[in-house]
Amino acid sequence: MMFSIRRFIAVLKARNLEFWRDRAALGWNLLFPFLLVAGFAFVFSGEPKAEYKVGVLQQSTVLDKTQHPLLHTRFVEFVPYQTEALAKQRLAHHQIDLLLDLSANRYVVNPDSAKGYLVEKILLQQWPGAKREEVTGQAIRYVDFVLPGILGMNMMFSCLFGVGYVLVRYRKNSVLKRLQATPLTALEFVGAQVVSRLAIVLAIAGVVFVSCQQLFGLMMLGSYMLLLLVAALGALSMIALALLIACRLQSEELTGGLLNMTSWPMMILSGVWFSLEGAPQAVQWFAQLFPLTHLVSAARAVMLDGAGFADVSVQLGVMAVMSLTFLAAAAALFRWAGDGR
Repeated sequence: MMFSIRRFIAVLKARNLEFWRDRAALGWNLLFPFLLVAGFAFVFSGEPKAEYKVGVLQQSTVLDKTQHPLLHTRFVEFVPYQTEALAKQRLAHHQIDLLLDLSANRYVVNPDSAKGYLVEKILLQQWPGAKREEVTGQAIRYVDFVLPGILGMNMMFSCLFGVGYVLVRYRKNSVLKRLQATPLTALEFVGAQVVSRLAIVLAIAGVVFVSCQQLFGLMMLGSYMLLLLVAALGALSMIALALLIACRLQSEELTGGLLNMTSWPMMILSGVWFSLEGAPQAVQWFAQLFPLTHLVSAARAVMLDGAGFADVSVQLGVMAVMSLTFLAAAAALFRWAGDGR
């Protein structure tokens, strides 16, 4: 059959009209870039990026810069710590460059840290009488730090788009209408979707984790079973979130926009690429709303710090509550045909 310009233009016109008449999708495509730029501008605005990260022992979670003039040093990020053991652990692993105890007139440095050596020389010009202590430990490579974030991010995309987008496509293509005419219940259908995606996500994450560990000799100080539990609860919470987003929608364009709106802030603010220590308190609090934040922080604690069940129980509890809440809301709002029908 010969190619027909007339048929081509007719289909092109129909598809364009379909998109323009989908007001929700059109509005979202116009609004989302502005929201994304505004979010980046808020999070990454302010002073230039600090070159060094220094821990400060104090009781409050908010840094008190009136303690000493050196806390006003430019291009140095000062991070408050309430627990000396945690701060020394971060210092031993080269995650901070120096630790200050201003009340005791002392500081702690890792002699194996190049940045620690330099920041010590800079700060001692303003604090010449401070007592010096040392702590040593195995440095955490960036690949060790970033792997839990990359695995979590991959799980997030697989859960959100592998469940949410597919569910909307089923509804739009009337697959769900046909299933509704069978004895299959909504609980059975949703349950099968959850278990299927959970098994797939964990299997893929397991293969990637084992392969990377064999290739790069990644640090793993904690329990493999606890890490599996963290991954399972994290994946379950994100699958449940995808079901909640897609429980009524019929527009694939709008669904893609909402899934992007959910995934992009998580990818940026959940600690995938960098630690949130030292970030503004508002950003840290906002990040706690994302299941990926708790998944990544718990996985890092198990892998890099050798954390046990009690150490990550808060993150596990939050992910379990999120999973139950999202699943309950999705079950209550779920419609076979969408649009409230």
